[in-house]
Amino acid sequence: MNATESSTSRNSINRRNFLKSSAAVAGTAALGSLALDRSVHAAESNVIKLGLVGCGGRGSGAASDALTGDPNAKLWAMADVFPEKIESALKGLSKKYGERVQVDASRQFSGLDGYRGVIENCDVVMIACASRFHAPYGLAAVKAKKHVFVEKPAAVDVAGIHTILEADELSKKNGTGFLAGVTYRYHLGRREAIKRIHGGEIGDILAIQCDYLRTPYRLIERDPAWSEMEYQLRNWYHFTWLSGDDVPQSLIHNLDSALWALGDVMPDAAYGMGGRSTHFQASMGTSFDHHHVTYEYADGRCIYGSCRTAAGCYGSNKDIFHGTKGRCHFAAFQPPVFTDLKGNVLWKADPLPPGNTPYIQEHKEFLESIRAGKPFQRAKTLAESSMGTVLGQMVVYNGQRLTWKDAMASKFAFPPAGEITMKTEPPVKPGPDGIYPVAIPGKTKLY
Repeated sequence: MNATESSTSRNSINRRNFLKSSAAVAGTAALGSLALDRSVHAAESNVIKLGLVGCGGRGSGAASDALTGDPNAKLWAMADVFPEKIESALKGLSKKYGERVQVDASRQFSGLDGYRGVIENCDVVMIACASRFHAPYGLAAVKAKKHVFVEKPAAVDVAGIHTILEADELSKKNGTGFLAGVTYRYHLGRREAIKRIHGGEIGDILAIQCDYLRTPYRLIERDPAWSEMEYQLRNWYHFTWLSGDDVPQSLIHNLDSALWALGDVMPDAAYGMGGRSTHFQASMGTSFDHHHVTYEYADGRCIYGSCRTAAGCYGSNKDIFHGTKGRCHFAAFQPPVFTDLKGNVLWKADPLPPGNTPYIQEHKEFLESIRAGKPFQRAKTLAESSMGTVLGQMVVYNGQRLTWKDAMASKFAFPPAGEITMKTEPPVKPGPDGIYPVAIPGKTKLY
């Protein structure tokens, strides 16, 4: 039995078990009511049941962060396209959290429809799978009146952005919580820095420099038994229809910080450039290895964003806010620093408390908001930051300047349309030389 067949078989078994057990868990799966009626969980010491969709490194990390942030939370269900990823994540999380991980076989769902079983069984659905699926899965969870965490980016195209905006409107109507995975907003030092920026300590911001220069994501060698769809799903970071490429994947953190500092006012237009300069092998899929985007505001302010994925090159993850009186320096999770225009340090944030990370902080605050009956509803923040990166990727690919308004009004959507299964034909396939087709700026049409 190959991996695809194993996934399909395992999913069928799990779905049958789920249907048999659904009546038994129905009384404890009233997720939407958690924020309104805490007595629902009184018999279980107000336990919040977490469900995870996407059991790779980021998904496992999100589950761990939530369990660390809330001692009364339990991991209750898990889903992934591939069953071995569930098994691996479950083993690691069980070792760390013991009996707080209670994901029995009936609540393990493999296959591309596994997210449905998680939604049915849990109070809070955490979505950290291939980015292509973030928007539809997030909307499905909100429709089921479940609280939801969606990892960045919210979507890989404009169609997905509209789906997340629909989820935002619905979450506000039905009272469900929505946590956006733009983690820098939960860095305590950055919060203090943004407060000071808004208070005028570095003057008016004139320009922002954003860098995210890193090595490539891990590559998984092709197994001859895999279908083309399975190979691409296992290497989804390298296929733009699944990941959106590196502006949405990496630069989103920096762009979100810039938008935050600017009061979440969106830019008017953008233009950019990018391509490949260091990798041409088939294993790199359809991704570019370098991008640059200039975001323009009508008043002359600009955000300059650069990202690169290449081995053996200079690495950088930093943002510099250039103000009329000074500068703010962000560097990943390091304490922010303010300098004057000559580089003299004016202020530096305190280091984060031991054991605290922004990843833990975001889940801690989210679950606290649910328990208080005032769940965060931050889908719009994630949608706007994600749209900024989608706009950036669009202008890099087509080589044109594009306004925010025109981008939002476009029909840009990566194929294929409709529900995707393991039998779906991938929208891109390698040529005779094994190389996948890539966008050509100046020629590629996206909408």
